[in-house]
Amino acid sequence: MAVAKALKEKVPLATAQPEVVIDPDREPIVVVDGLHIVYRVYSGGGNKGNAVSALMRIVKRQNRPQMKEVHAVKGVSFVAYRGDAIGVIGTNGSGKSTLLKAIAGLLPAAKGAVYTDGQPSLLGVNAALMRDLTGSRNIILGCLAMGLSPEETKAKYEEIVKFADLKPGFIDYPMSTYSSGMGARLRFAIAAARTHDVLLIDEALATGDAKFKRRSRAKINELRKDAGAVFLVAHNLDVIEETCNRVIWLDDGRIKMDGDPTEVLKAYTDATGK
Repeated sequence: MAVAKALKEKVPLATAQPEVVIDPDREPIVVVDGLHIVYRVYSGGGNKGNAVSALMRIVKRQNRPQMKEVHAVKGVSFVAYRGDAIGVIGTNGSGKSTLLKAIAGLLPAAKGAVYTDGQPSLLGVNAALMRDLTGSRNIILGCLAMGLSPEETKAKYEEIVKFADLKPGFIDYPMSTYSSGMGARLRFAIAAARTHDVLLIDEALATGDAKFKRRSRAKINELRKDAGAVFLVAHNLDVIEETCNRVIWLDDGRIKMDGDPTEVLKAYTDATGK
């Protein structure tokens, strides 16, 4: 990766924030360089009505929808290193999930860039599984989609079922019958079955009992040893503190603080009262 080589040779980021410090002794795996993400949304011009009436206004060029821009991420720069587990915190609307989607390559940059050494994988509460298929079939399809061979999938199957800890017999039921917690546990169990270059977890640990959360934290620590880096968005600050070696605090799309979990979490709690 050219960017990693440049960083190791102490070449500064082109648009880095002044507080970004590059460690020449560690291997960069994700570089976010002056990243801006802008959403373009359309409003109905303030008029109420159903979809048909809105369409007729558009056709007649009356009260055409107005485009508005939402600047969700504003000039964010940082370097993540191999072995990092980074918690991303902030109030609702601060840009946390948007940042993860951008790192995963799901959102285009309006300005700046994201570089990754390897393939990022985004795991969210709404990560796609086939609702009409059984949990068992989803495990097989999910593993194959992640690049595991049929033999590797077969070898991992029982481990995934055990980790997800579903109610007895539910592994053979359609996913449509699962609670949100059961679905989240199965998604995490499938994603954790292989080593990821960069694993992005968005609120996937928010659902589940204390036992599952403990297992999830242990699994993330495992992944950190074997994988590249782990990013975790969670409103539960205890999960962040126990799981991550670094925390990035986003505020209104900008990095407010980036550093040691204890220091960042204390500053965040003092500022927000959460």
